[in-house]
Amino acid sequence: MNEIPLLGYSDRLSGRPGDEIAFKVSSEAREPFRASLVRVICADPNPSGPGLQIEDVDLPFGGEFPSRSQPFHPGSHAVIPLDGRFRSDHGIAISATIWPTTPQKVRQGIVSCGNSERKPVLSLCLDRGALTAIVRISANQERLITCRSEPIKARRWYRVWASYDAENGTVSVGYRALDALPGPANFTVAAIESVPIGDMARIIFGGVDGDTVSGHFNGKIEAPALVDVPVEEIDEHEYDIKDHRGAWALWDFARDTSSTRVVDVGPLSLQGRLVNMPARAMTGSTWTGEEMSWKHAPDQYGAIHFHEDDIYDFDWETDFTFTIPSGMKSGLYAARIRCGGHEDMMPFYVCPPRGSPSADLCVLASTFTYTIYGNHARPNFDPSWLDRISTWNAYPWNPAVYRKYGLSTYNFHTDGSGICHASHRRPLFSLRPGYITFGATEGDCSGLRHLQADTHLYAWLEKMGIPFDIVTDQELHDDGYEAIKGYSAVTTGSHPEYHTPRTLGALRQYRERGGHFMYLGGNGFYWRIAVHPEDNGTLEIRRNEGGIRAWAAEPGEYYHAFDGGYGGLWRRNGLPPQQLAAVGFSAQGNFHGSYYRISPDARANPETAWIFEGVACDTVGDYGFSGNGAAGFELDRADHRLGTPENTRVIASSENHHESFIPVPEELLTHITTWSGEPIERLVRADMVYQQSDSGSQLFSTGSITFCGSLLYNEGGNDISRIVANVLRRFLSTEQIIKP
Repeated sequence: MNEIPLLGYSDRLSGRPGDEIAFKVSSEAREPFRASLVRVICADPNPSGPGLQIEDVDLPFGGEFPSRSQPFHPGSHAVIPLDGRFRSDHGIAISATIWPTTPQKVRQGIVSCGNSERKPVLSLCLDRGALTAIVRISANQERLITCRSEPIKARRWYRVWASYDAENGTVSVGYRALDALPGPANFTVAAIESVPIGDMARIIFGGVDGDTVSGHFNGKIEAPALVDVPVEEIDEHEYDIKDHRGAWALWDFARDTSSTRVVDVGPLSLQGRLVNMPARAMTGSTWTGEEMSWKHAPDQYGAIHFHEDDIYDFDWETDFTFTIPSGMKSGLYAARIRCGGHEDMMPFYVCPPRGSPSADLCVLASTFTYTIYGNHARPNFDPSWLDRISTWNAYPWNPAVYRKYGLSTYNFHTDGSGICHASHRRPLFSLRPGYITFGATEGDCSGLRHLQADTHLYAWLEKMGIPFDIVTDQELHDDGYEAIKGYSAVTTGSHPEYHTPRTLGALRQYRERGGHFMYLGGNGFYWRIAVHPEDNGTLEIRRNEGGIRAWAAEPGEYYHAFDGGYGGLWRRNGLPPQQLAAVGFSAQGNFHGSYYRISPDARANPETAWIFEGVACDTVGDYGFSGNGAAGFELDRADHRLGTPENTRVIASSENHHESFIPVPEELLTHITTWSGEPIERLVRADMVYQQSDSGSQLFSTGSITFCGSLLYNEGGNDISRIVANVLRRFLSTEQIIKP
């Protein structure tokens, strides 16, 4: 049963009129749950701030549905359905090359052969450091045969096997360490009851077969094989992908790397599929270090890294659907479900019809970034945060407490490897209205990030009476420039960090064709990600050398499996954020904000003086619901060497930051020298800039994650609000120059 009594998710985070969204719910109650539609204007639960602003929507939606508990099953593995294509009465032998990461854990399945009743016939497992064969000798009885040798060690390559001679009733299990000096293999032969094997229904890699696959393996598996050799010879036999003589089946994990398919290059063509998205394009036992791209040396990347806690699609059944009607206002909505005193909200964005903007302003919703961060269990979480959550009646569930629902790419797997895949097809607590990211902030700070923080901008636009459409990263990726064509201005929210080549290319094209662009955040356009080509909702991140990294990718595993592109920072891919937004990530600290000091030249120059009309003070933004200041947490600065256009005007810069702020790693060469040559303390700043390109496109960037949190301070009666209003007034009234 689920620990959380009422929970749900949708199969997509956004759609246009005519698109159908499916909602999946798990309810532990006996009575039915009820679903209704709401529009989310502001997702901030802070009673000292704008507060939650949610309104009912009068559209046919949801209704009453029977409660049911829907289970989910973490753990990645591969399934090879046999469909009667393989039968062996005399015996069977299985083998694989492995690189275990938690060999001390109990019963981790490497290869498991199951019958039609999902009972394992023969399984090769790693059990508390010992290689073990499990043979089923009756419906309710099994025998374990353990290789009596020294324990298997973590992060070393081994060729392992198990064979069963059904006629003679003998089992062999053994291994050879691939990094050891040549010598005899370690193996054990044991006599057991003679039992016919008969038909097998399927083979599992990375787990033990059963009603649900269990005993998931942590580590890499390479070149598993179903072989036909005498028991006494199996320890002498070599199985090579290029020469599969003596094998009934040999699976080459270097084939179809960008897919969820598992390819058998043997004579039986026993193809399979991956479950729960284990990591592909992993270095194998033959990797030499001479080639870093799996596309250039696929034979060296024949391993898949499986994890016991991989979970990317809960695969729940659909309870109800909603087809977005024509004319529905663009914005952030949620399916609100209620039952037995509990409630949950599943957010989704309604975008305008393709090619038919309903406003002059487009707001980009960073759904890729939301998903990459989805269910981030923060390392500084403290149970005392729950007190604020309760007092504010905020969203109650936190991934640091309920880790089994799947974590984010900012966390580690249980085996210590970094999580490189993310998906929204599971309940993401961090996307819920009212969710608090930081629960120990002071002053007026709400402690919000991502979706909740971006609603500060949505609510401010509503308050100012400025019409806007919302387009998400998904539409930008799918449709490219066409998704934002026709808007006078496009603005980001607080943190557009993760982008694909298509989303970044669309924004660059928009600017090149004269569109006005506002970057109201920090640490934007930073990491390159990939979208799975099978449209299964999965994103991939490889945290390569450089950057603020939650974990470090293994050497040789820097290229995405999904598209073959080099992962890591866009800066290391030749596209620093400064080329698009004139500013890029420079420094980071704790969740504290400071203020900007306006440049005297910016006030004096007619090209920029209009930005500060109605602003009397030289410093602005020493307030706000994000970090208590407009310039905080993560800061971006201008740098011409990284692509800031020469005609960019720095109109304000932040100062007096909290002692926790330091430059980001890519800006430091040593402890006393920097990449830019500037003093270390000068790199800790956010630059507010204005630029006009030859295409006529105007740019306004603020370079701070906490900036939007100041817009609604004093109900919008503040200098940050005035500055953004001045910029929007100019951007939305200036005729857009569209190049052919």
